[in-house]
Amino acid sequence: MAHKVQAAVVRSKDAPVTIETIIVPNPGPGEVVVDVSTCGVCHTDYSYVEGGVGDNYPYLLGHESTAVVSEIGEGVTNVAVGDKVILNWRAVCGECRACKKGQLQYCFDTHNAKQKMTLEDGTELEAALGIGSFAEKTLVAAGQCTKIDADLEAHQDAAVGLLGCGIVAGIGAAINTGELKRGESMAVIGCGGVGMAAVQGAKLAGATTIIAVDIDDAKLEQAKTLGATHTINSKNQDAVDTIRDYTDGFGADLVVEAVGHPETYKQAFYARDLAGRVVLVGVPHPDMKLELPFQDVFSRGGSLKSAWYGDTLPSRDFPMLVDQYLMGRLDLDAFVSERISLDNINEAFDKMNAGKVLRSVIEL
Repeated sequence: MAHKVQAAVVRSKDAPVTIETIIVPNPGPGEVVVDVSTCGVCHTDYSYVEGGVGDNYPYLLGHESTAVVSEIGEGVTNVAVGDKVILNWRAVCGECRACKKGQLQYCFDTHNAKQKMTLEDGTELEAALGIGSFAEKTLVAAGQCTKIDADLEAHQDAAVGLLGCGIVAGIGAAINTGELKRGESMAVIGCGGVGMAAVQGAKLAGATTIIAVDIDDAKLEQAKTLGATHTINSKNQDAVDTIRDYTDGFGADLVVEAVGHPETYKQAFYARDLAGRVVLVGVPHPDMKLELPFQDVFSRGGSLKSAWYGDTLPSRDFPMLVDQYLMGRLDLDAFVSERISLDNINEAFDKMNAGKVLRSVIEL
């Protein structure tokens, strides 16, 4: 029997998010229904509200979650009823050219649940990133569930759920895409949730110079508590020159751009060592254009990469990062700015857009 549950829905572009009753069907082959425990409020959800992802309204929002498996469909073997899971939006296919090359993190055919959740009147919902977990229950593909065997206390679910999106985007940009090594230097431009996570990734990787760049002193102070060895307020100091000053005049081995703007990308490009790497993890607006002197691109070594989901492979990375968290090496708790109920979703978006929180987390 299908389930009626409460969920956060946006019906049209720039409309306020409303709490609606939705219908979650029983899982079909390869599908799973989960009881959602927590869900972080991520900027990607707001992109759906603004029309930045598409116009396939209404959208069922939410994607950064811990949950407990409540029902499994035919053929599901990776999880069982009662398993605690982190939801992910990259259920790899195993069959595309990337998967066959062993590069599952680049899977070109990630899949979601085939059935649609609906409003009570039968209107089909498009689930954000194929998850839609601002809801008491949601329906996902089994591969979107990564089982966590570690013993977590209930209050730790909120922090661990953030691994589902923003935190691994930042950590992965440093460790996976940026291939940061022990003793190297890294600068991160932009200290929102993803940039702060890159700082944590640099600490985890053993970087010895970790430079945080932002225009907000409060964020820079927090970056220090998370592992930054140096901070730069780029309103008051030239970011490129100061990063060079902090790296013996050479520039950083790795610069992570966590803003997604052509001007900050240029700073990242010129703030790297001659053979350094730049990783773009900030999401640019579709209208933006980047201009660089082509000679400068040619005359420098290293690499320019983009990090999509931090090149994260959930089955490999989530359990490892949970273990690092439980060992005290990764401070996920610092990212949980507030714990709220589903009714506070619009206020949470306002706080996020004003830069007042790293993450508001809805507890269901």
